[in-house]
Amino acid sequence: MVEIASETVLRLVDDASVQHVGDGAVVLLARSGQLYTCNGTTEAFLDKVDGARSLDQIVVLLCDEFEVDKGTLDQDMAALAADLVSEGILADPGA
Repeated sequence: MVEIASETVLRLVDDASVQHVGDGAVVLLARSGQLYTCNGTTEAFLDKVDGARSLDQIVVLLCDEFEVDKGTLDQDMAALAADLVSEGILADPGA
């Protein structure tokens, strides 16, 4: 699994699009036609992934939004980012 450092700038892969539906979101990968459903936390995370913000900057924004301890969120969001890279939704920062 890819390890995502706090200073890593995150971006969606070029053919990924996020659509908001009900209490979450779906991610469509155009090249494969794969569709992923996201819970509210993943939706909030992906909303802040813009190709300019680092993982740490995204975590700070989420801490403000959800009033959660940054230490806990750091680990959880790094793991989520790594999962999204392995699923091909976020661009591999090492590539």
